[in-house]
Order: sequence, then C-alpha cells, then structure tokens
Amino acid sequence: MSSARRRGAVRSAAAVLAWALAVAGATAAAADTGTTAPDEVPQHAGGVSAVLGGEMPAKSGAHVKKGRTSTPVTAGLFEMKVDGGGTVQTYCVDADTATVNGAKYKEVGWSESSLQHNRNAGKIRWILQNSYPQVDDLAALAEKSGSGTLDPGLAAAGTQVAIWRYSDGAAVEADNPAAEKLADYLYKNAEDLGEPKASLALDQLAVSGRSGGRMGPVTVRTNADSVTVTPSGEAAARNIRIVDKAGKPVTTTANGGQLFFDVPAGTPAGAAGLTATANTQVPVGRAFTGDRVRTQTMILAGSSRSTATAGVAAAWVEKGAAPAVSARKNCAKGGIDVTLGNKGDKPYAFRIAGEPHTVRPGGSETVLVKVAEDRAYRIDVTGPDGFARTLSGVLDCRTGDSAAVGGLDTRSTTVVGASPSPSGPAGKGSTGGSGGTARSDGGGGSTGAVAGAAARHDLAETGSGDATPTALGVAGALVVVGGATVLLLRRRRTASPGDQ
Repeated sequence: MSSARRRGAVRSAAAVLAWALAVAGATAAAADTGTTAPDEVPQHAGGVSAVLGGEMPAKSGAHVKKGRTSTPVTAGLFEMKVDGGGTVQTYCVDADTATVNGAKYKEVGWSESSLQHNRNAGKIRWILQNSYPQVDDLAALAEKSGSGTLDPGLAAAGTQVAIWRYSDGAAVEADNPAAEKLADYLYKNAEDLGEPKASLALDQLAVSGRSGGRMGPVTVRTNADSVTVTPSGEAAARNIRIVDKAGKPVTTTANGGQLFFDVPAGTPAGAAGLTATANTQVPVGRAFTGDRVRTQTMILAGSSRSTATAGVAAAWVEKGAAPAVSARKNCAKGGIDVTLGNKGDKPYAFRIAGEPHTVRPGGSETVLVKVAEDRAYRIDVTGPDGFARTLSGVLDCRTGDSAAVGGLDTRSTTVVGASPSPSGPAGKGSTGGSGGTARSDGGGGSTGAVAGAAARHDLAETGSGDATPTALGVAGALVVVGGATVLLLRRRRTASPGDQ
C-alpha cells in the first residue's frame, strides 16, 4: 500500500472508532487501569441503556426462606436514568445477586438474561401489566386483590414478591399483610404472555463487502413510529450513502426497514458506520442486564418516553477478503455466539480463542465459545496481517434457583483457554457479606476466553446496595466492525497476485 493510501486507511480507522465511541455515549474506562479498550467488540443489538440510581422510589420489607433460615430483604421498585433522556422503572428477577449503584444497564431479550428458558417468564409479564405501576389506581388494585389498603411501597413490595416466586422459585413472603395478599393474588392469577419486542434493535452489528456495491441489508426492529438514521462523518466524507432496498437515500425508517451502505466504485478500503435513534417507550417485560458488570438482572415495569439507540459499522475493500466480527450472548448454551463474516472475494482465516475457522468468500460462520457463569470473559479473535479483536463482558444468565423454574445450569460449562484475569466488579451487598476482586487460577496465554471470579452474594437486598463497581467499561452501544480498524492500519505486506 502506498504511504498516501496508508494514511487514508489510518484516518478511516480513527474515524470509525470515534463514531463507535460516540454511539456508545461514553469513553469510560476501567477504574483500576485508567485505559480505554478501543479493540473491544460488544454484543448489544441496540435499545435503551440506563444507569441505576441510589434509592428505590417505592419499597417495603419481605423475608426469603431457605430451609430453616429466613433472610430479610427489601422488595420494591427501582428507577434508572436513560442515556439520552428518559427514565425506566424496574423490578428484580434475580434475588440472589446484589445491586451495584451506578451500574450501567442495557435492554436485552429474555434469551440474553436469567429469564432464558424460564417457563414462567410470561407470567411475570402478566404480573407487571396487572399491578403497580402499570395499575396506578391503588384503591382499585386493593379491591381486586382483596389486600386492604395499599400505598406505593406496599404495592411495589407485593408485586416484587410475586415476581420472585416465578423468577427465582423463591419461598418469599412480604412482611406487611396487605402486600402479602397482593402477592398471593398476583401469583395465583398470573397468565402466560408472550415476550415483548425490543424498543429498537438491528439484526446485524457489523457488515463488510467490496466497494462498488451495497453492504447489507441491516433490518430495523422497533416499536417506535419512526427511527432516525444518521451516517458517521467518515461516511459523509467518502460519499457513502445509507439507502433502502430500492437504492433511495434514507434519513428515517420504521419497523422492518432495511438499510444498506452504498459504497461508490473505486473507494479506497475504509470503514464507516450509522446510528439509529428512536424516542419511544420500552415495552413492559423487557429485561435489563448489567453492561460489563455483575449486578441484579431487572425487568421493565414502566417507562417514560426514552431514547433508544443502535449502531452498525461497515468495512469495505477493493479486492480480497473483507472480514467482520460480531457477537451475541447465548444463555441457553452458556456462552457467546461469535459470528464471522467475509463478503470479500478471498477466503479469510480467523482464529477464535486460538481455534482456526476459515470463512469462504461471501460466507459467514457462527461459533459458540462457552464461558463460565458469573465470570468475566475475554475472547480474542485474530486473523492475518495484525487483525485483532477482543470480546469481553460478564456472562449473567441464571438466578440462584433457576433450575427450579426451568432454567439451565450453566455453571458446568467449559471455559476455553482460560488464563488469569481481573474479575467483574464486586462489592458488599446491603444484606451483608463482603466481596472483592478475585482472579481465576487458570493458566495459559492471553488469548482465549478468560474467566475472572465475580463475587456473588447470598440473597442480596434488592434495594440500593452499597456495592460500587470497580469498572463499568465502555458503554453498551459501542459497535465497531470486527477487525476493521486494525485491518486498515496493517494491509498485507505480501499478497497473492489476485490481491494486488
């Protein structure tokens, strides 16, 4: 590659990274290192991201019984502030885990949370739709349930207790008789409802291809009436258009809309992105999980109009292989599905956790990498000519009693290529019991899936725990095409004649 073209590739790589950080809405780094992680590829299709506050707006006491032990807990409603504007209210569906104040949460589907394979998840959604805060006429709710007088704290506690009985299989009772009667009513009358759709999601996180054509489609899924589509600055600078399937430029779209990157012929190798944004209410029953931090899994009970975002990046070449990497949690199988794409005209040889996977031209392959439950993982994806990408996070897919409600025990999964790594954040839950930073005792090199121990609390209070995250990581919507930045910086030193 000529020095001028190399400089152009460097600018492209820097531009797409800057765009991805802007989509994420943060450049936060791990507090213990003070460094960012620009080579990270997260696994978030889009939606609302929010931050957990310190106080519960409505709560009351309860007790959880395990054998002869009865543990006091606080049961009630959480409130989180949405990035970009808005608030959401949630209940807990993971009573055995402490909250982490200030933790970043992201909206996910049930399959990416502790509700995966929970045969009672639909009943939890019914409870949410038929109790506080969706039903804010507390006198009517009290009359229907036969509970006696309810205030917001008692209504929230009774609702939370009923949810725990289905989410955790827990033997839990509210301390107040009115809250307990409401919990009994909701539990006994719950009906099975379907899973709600995402507020906003894209079906692909990364696309690739050759200049002179369209890359996509990227399909939009949303409950919003309209979605704004904004190309990155690099796309505009290179005259790359975002178009629909008819080839018409797109600035807004709706549910089911398909988006393509239209790259003019002769455009030097590079990368660009787009951001989709919607203002909408998150559907009741959507799950919220910690973003790179071990904290209680939540379920949506109410939402103001809130900002939902999603992003996808594209990388293109003039000829040769065009690799892309994206990933999603697969809670049912206890691991991470890593999707390898290659829309170029030459095969590409990836390595995931040290294992080889060659993707044919125009093809893709999805590889499951199993990781340990409640552990920080690190999965390295590499390829020729300096291609390097890292996927990291915390696999949080089960509750303490998920087996009792039809969940899959993933704690027996094999961790590939384990090596020492800092854990996810841990702290002291407000029911007592201290946590700290722990490390795995596996050996080996730095590549592969890395399991670091993350502290788990014995029945944490669902109120505002005093655990403080040691690292919140780069925000959840960061979407960078796998390897595009490094690939642009390090073109092949030697290539076959067909690649010149």
